[in-house]
Amino acid sequence: MGRAEARKAQQRSARRAPRGRATGKGRAGKRTGIRRFFTWKKILGAFFGMVLLGMGALVALYFYVDEPDPNADAIKQSNVYKYADGTIMARDGAMNREMVPISRVPKDVKTGFIAIENKTFYSDRGVDFIGVARGLFNTVTGKGKAGGSTITQQYVKNFYLNQDQTPTRKLKELVISLKVDRRLEKDQVLEGYLNTSYFGRGAYGIQAAAQAYYGVDVDKLTLEQGAYLAAVLQAPSDYDLATAGPNGTRLVKIRFNGVLDNMVEMKELDPEKRKQLQLPMPIKPKAAPGLEGQKGYLKQAADAELRRQTNMTTQELQAGGWEITLNIDPKKQAALEKAVQDELEAKLDRKDRPVDASVQAGATSVDPKTGAVVAMYGGTGLSDHWASNALRQDFQPGSTFKPIVLASALENKSTTHDGKPITPNALYDGTSKRPVVGSDTPFAPQNQDNANYGDPFLTVQAATNSSVNSVYAQMIVDVGPPKVKQTALELGMKDRPGWPADKPAMSLGTMSANTLEMAGVYATFDNHGKKVSPTIIKSAKHATRVPKPTEPVGGQAISRQTADTVTKVLTGVVNDGSGKAVKSSAYEAAGKTGTTESNVAAWFTAYTPELVTVVAMFGEEPGTAKQVTLTGTAGGGRAGGSSFPAEIWKAYTLAALKGVDTGEFDLSEAKMGASQAPTRSSSPSSSSSSSVTPSTTASQSATTPDPGKSSPNPSKTPSKTPDPSKTPDPTKTPDPTKTPPITIP
Repeated sequence: MGRAEARKAQQRSARRAPRGRATGKGRAGKRTGIRRFFTWKKILGAFFGMVLLGMGALVALYFYVDEPDPNADAIKQSNVYKYADGTIMARDGAMNREMVPISRVPKDVKTGFIAIENKTFYSDRGVDFIGVARGLFNTVTGKGKAGGSTITQQYVKNFYLNQDQTPTRKLKELVISLKVDRRLEKDQVLEGYLNTSYFGRGAYGIQAAAQAYYGVDVDKLTLEQGAYLAAVLQAPSDYDLATAGPNGTRLVKIRFNGVLDNMVEMKELDPEKRKQLQLPMPIKPKAAPGLEGQKGYLKQAADAELRRQTNMTTQELQAGGWEITLNIDPKKQAALEKAVQDELEAKLDRKDRPVDASVQAGATSVDPKTGAVVAMYGGTGLSDHWASNALRQDFQPGSTFKPIVLASALENKSTTHDGKPITPNALYDGTSKRPVVGSDTPFAPQNQDNANYGDPFLTVQAATNSSVNSVYAQMIVDVGPPKVKQTALELGMKDRPGWPADKPAMSLGTMSANTLEMAGVYATFDNHGKKVSPTIIKSAKHATRVPKPTEPVGGQAISRQTADTVTKVLTGVVNDGSGKAVKSSAYEAAGKTGTTESNVAAWFTAYTPELVTVVAMFGEEPGTAKQVTLTGTAGGGRAGGSSFPAEIWKAYTLAALKGVDTGEFDLSEAKMGASQAPTRSSSPSSSSSSSVTPSTTASQSATTPDPGKSSPNPSKTPSKTPDPSKTPDPTKTPDPTKTPPITIP
């Protein structure tokens, strides 16, 4: 063999030799470890194998799952609502639906639903596989309810299946949708979808929705009205403009605009015409027969609580079959309704006095030992005001929040900025517009009528009696706003948007709240610090499920010492302060008044050992959600918490406790703290009238009042609850040494 042939033989041998990764042994290294099992070929093979298995499974499901019979309306039942004593309050849940052919639905209205729900409706095969995969993943991983459904899938869910959010139901929906899409014309599917969807207000189907929201038949719907119905369909309870809060209103407007913008994108709406279209306000909701008066509001509250407890949808609840017993005591309910009628409604002239037309009242009454909501007032009726005033969340609680600031100070063992313990006997400067000390956020709140309290110091008890803003503004800084917010949440308030945790203005109750949660907060004080979460449902049962009720009374939210001390202070408010209007020998009471800025809301929140009741008034421009002043109600002056709300509270409480052996508060663990003498460094003031002199210090130290029994020196501090029918001149600063200024509500 010649040299040339030898070289060629070596080259052929080298080409046949396996190429190995350099391992210190040259190219002769071999694959080792996990790389021998996971190669690109094997990974791709496994992937395509799984795809083929999945496709095979879908094919098998397609032939295995039959198209079921439709849900029969005959199986739908009424829900029965009972009072606590077992008597029937109302029946509701019968189907409100009128089937209409697709030919009666205006073209623009049909297009609006397609634009926002399923733009590819006329071209797809009835299923959005990407959306289904996303929905299944979210459901399995607990990241939310399954979504991504086409109009065909939604129709199948409504007409053939149920609202369960499970992978099994979703797979059945997918397979049946494929079959339905093959069997029916697209317009038949759309007709079924529009006739089976739930739009809120008890309306099933587009015809019932057209009547419920706009008082017209479906063929008279305008493009804008149809776009709103398409928008509201996603979340009827949240997007109904008659009841929606600020966030719901914002979201439904976004979705309404989305309907129109998508129609433009689909070339189904002229861009110039689109610019002229505005969101049309729906008409007022009407109460269903048998749900007039307070019954409709009580049903609303019970439904909302049951949905929270069971995580069921509105559609599932509307399907009926529930027997729901409420904690509402019919006698106490009647007493609350009569108190509102006698002490407020009978004094209003809603027809000829514009201010009176704006007045809304709400109330919640709770048994502090059990957490049962025994009475609730939501308004004059669903036909007049659809949203319950007892549950609305768009108004501030005002000074009824101040006891929470005090509770947080006591619970955290906080001290004043000069190191003295905050107790009911601690001293603060009551000068109006006094800048707070120690806050990164400047704050110098004005007391009501710009009145100065103390000389210049007064006790926390006296400041609570007269609801002195300047004192509580400094106290919340001393405690720390984040700590106060945490205490509020532990007591049962809700953390809603617009509640900053670091602003001293929080001391004036600048967050939003409703009467139900404030009743829970004060019931927790009444129940010695054990957390009370008021519940309106006593029991609920269905043929297919019996949900476990929530436990209304829990463990200690705050210590008993803190709760009892706050209650002791609040008895002083009733005995000697702004709540004096409800003082009675028939019961012992503790409470707090509250009036918000511009007098748009007024609260009276108080309790006896047996009953906690929150009464609130709100100023709402008729037909809108705009907040307006209550000043001038019934032809009087400022309508504060010590006026109509307190009068309603007293009339109701006397009637509700009639024949009851009322007791006194057990406040054995209340700690009022030692009396304190002020120092020059205690409360620096920008007003010369508030400066401290030796004689002032000695006088104040010698005349510190007995907290809970008497207010400070009447020559220095308000001691008389004013006549709410008289309006002070806001341009003049009262002289506490001559005429007692109006009590701060």
